[in-house]
Amino acid sequence: MLPGSPEEVAAFHALQAQLPALFTKVTSRRTQEQTVVVVPSLSLDPEELAKVTGVHHYEERMLYMLMLLRRPRTRVVFVTSQQLDPIVVDYFLHLLTGVPASHARERLILLHCSDASKQPLTAKILARPRLLERIRAAIPDPALAHLVCFNSSAYERSLAVRLGIPLYANDPALYSLGTKSGCRKVFRGAGVTFPDGFEDLRDGQDIAEALAVLKERNPAARRSVVKLNDGFSGEGNALFYYDGAEGLTGADLRAWVAARLPALRFEAPGETWERYHGKFREMQGVVEAFVEGAEKRSPSSQNRVNAHGGAMAISTHDQVLGGPSGQVFLGCTFPADDEYRMEVQEAGLRVARALAGKGVIGRFATDFVSVKEDGVWKHHAIEVNLRKGGTTHPFLTLRFLTDGSYNAEDGLFYSQTGRPKYYYASDSLQSDAYKGLGPADLVDLAVVNELHFHSSSERGVVFHLIGALSEFGKLGLVCIGDNWQQARFLYRKTKDTLDQAARRT
Repeated sequence: MLPGSPEEVAAFHALQAQLPALFTKVTSRRTQEQTVVVVPSLSLDPEELAKVTGVHHYEERMLYMLMLLRRPRTRVVFVTSQQLDPIVVDYFLHLLTGVPASHARERLILLHCSDASKQPLTAKILARPRLLERIRAAIPDPALAHLVCFNSSAYERSLAVRLGIPLYANDPALYSLGTKSGCRKVFRGAGVTFPDGFEDLRDGQDIAEALAVLKERNPAARRSVVKLNDGFSGEGNALFYYDGAEGLTGADLRAWVAARLPALRFEAPGETWERYHGKFREMQGVVEAFVEGAEKRSPSSQNRVNAHGGAMAISTHDQVLGGPSGQVFLGCTFPADDEYRMEVQEAGLRVARALAGKGVIGRFATDFVSVKEDGVWKHHAIEVNLRKGGTTHPFLTLRFLTDGSYNAEDGLFYSQTGRPKYYYASDSLQSDAYKGLGPADLVDLAVVNELHFHSSSERGVVFHLIGALSEFGKLGLVCIGDNWQQARFLYRKTKDTLDQAARRT
């Protein structure tokens, strides 16, 4: 069956039709048998992914899925590009409560490709028939199994068909809905506010025309933003400044803009106009008015469409952004600010319902830029991440660790003890001084300095991207507390602990 052929697409749709019944069965009781095949492939544009430091370790972000092993009849098959450090695996298994780590370990099957190339993990798996057979052999009953991934592409569709199990994620045929151009159309249909701009732009000429029109529409505009359709984590964005365009209109303005396109200010370090323009012509993109404001935030609404097509709100966050102009995702805090989180949740839910109406399933997030004007927050939707993202693993880590639940009535998460929980999460705690610190060093530092998450107090730090620490000096973490102040204190304490350890080496 050829990839992308009508036969493969038909087979995929037949498998996806099994999801509603499977969803009902596996959620009916905690002891229901099931197999979850986790393939944390970042099946995105390789050149855009290359801009992210230590990106090949980002497969580790989905190790929170090992917490499904708390369900005593659940098997997890976790496949990676390279073999995981046993210390990293043990670290997550020992976070489990209510089940012995040895019992969980017997139901965990770890497989890998022994391949560190930049090719997406799923493509590596598809090229290895014997590995595919080992994955199939690890699934006792395909009727009680499904595939989970980071994002859904044609590779994941092919893998689902080759394994004979459904994919709990978006149909790749709907991929365009999550591009920068596609989400603007979704926002328009959902009736949410989004920045003035243009989508489906093809090249530098289109970019220049869009920038000129935005300036004519708003003569006071200081800057606009250019975005690649498939840019990742804000690294595909660039700013255009209108300094010097005062009084220009028509052909003069367009000529002025076109001549200054090479001066775009890129979020990705080392980016050039020649390379960026080539990538833009390949994947197309958008131009939008830059949302200005003296008091500005970047909240996000996380949503899920279940296998029955039901859209629901599952969390809100305030994003922590960096980069030259504050457009690169670094981390997040949960929940979003009291002043506006319910407004963000409602706007995100409108987007989720619109996407559900188009057949989308799975988890995704809608990002906003929010500006306070005359004491009132105004929220501008800027993109949909139609996949798991930087706010997915922190929230699911909290949920799996505490067995708590999100209350959509007040936007808070409550553990089983009834306490609201907060966290500060980051994928980007990084310093060259941390290079050489290994997983065993990190675990030792966390335990000795009382940073490690304790199930009794439901407070502490959970680490991810542990494999990136020694090579890149980069680490991810989720700092869980009973309030924002406690969560931020844990982050600062962790950073101070690592800084002190680095100085001693």
